[in-house]
Amino acid sequence: MTPLDPSSDRGAVGVVLVTGAARGIGAEVAKGFSRRGWRVVLVDACADDPAVNYRLGTRAELDAVVAECEPEAMGFVADVRDQAALDEAAALARERFGGLDAAVAVAGVVGGGSGTWETSDDLWEALIDVNLGGVWRLARAAVPVMLERPVPRRGRFVAVASAAAMVGLPRLGAYVAAKHGVVGLVRSLAAELGPEGITANVVAPGSTRTEGLIESAALYGLASPEAFSEHHLVPRLLEPEEVAAAVVWLCEPASGGVTGAVVPVDAGMTAR
Repeated sequence: MTPLDPSSDRGAVGVVLVTGAARGIGAEVAKGFSRRGWRVVLVDACADDPAVNYRLGTRAELDAVVAECEPEAMGFVADVRDQAALDEAAALARERFGGLDAAVAVAGVVGGGSGTWETSDDLWEALIDVNLGGVWRLARAAVPVMLERPVPRRGRFVAVASAAAMVGLPRLGAYVAAKHGVVGLVRSLAAELGPEGITANVVAPGSTRTEGLIESAALYGLASPEAFSEHHLVPRLLEPEEVAAAVVWLCEPASGGVTGAVVPVDAGMTAR
């Protein structure tokens, strides 16, 4: 079966690498691809970060998502700040599944709570290096493997940013800076990779029911993350699978005319 073959009764079959896959949006992205017949390499650091104040994904959570995506799935523990580890994950996609057709950068952390000028070096470095640097490193690892596919290619690169990529937010300066950077980075990739048959796009979620949103509520002193829904035109929080649906669509053959785009899945948050 050829990669991204729309004639298959299993859908747009290909091989995809997803970072941040242990839980939340990343887990739903991986499961969404698997349901459509894709072979999936699920990557997560599976470790907490001392720079942020909430629990991150675990190996047990990653293994549970892999089990839902089997038989054509594999998990790989790698921090997106570790280029060698991401290179190894991309190489394993080639060795296990024969190549790579799509890469999705979901891994991210949130932190803040004070003025941008008061942000510590450790927090700044973690937010920039995971949220922005992780996207760049995934491109460094995945794009060369995608370029190994024969012409004409239909490769896909997608980064999950945030509605914070399009607005300024108090107390989250480093996070907002990183997410704005993701948009510029991915649009540059789109300009470079278009002639190679690879699209590059950003999905920008609004307030989505994840552990990161719980931490964001704590940073603002809110009793519950539900309070964020007041910023949405559709007055509710988003679910991770709603964001994942947009990511998966951007990797299907029908989305081939979309590149360099920022797709808001934000319940109207940035439409005001």
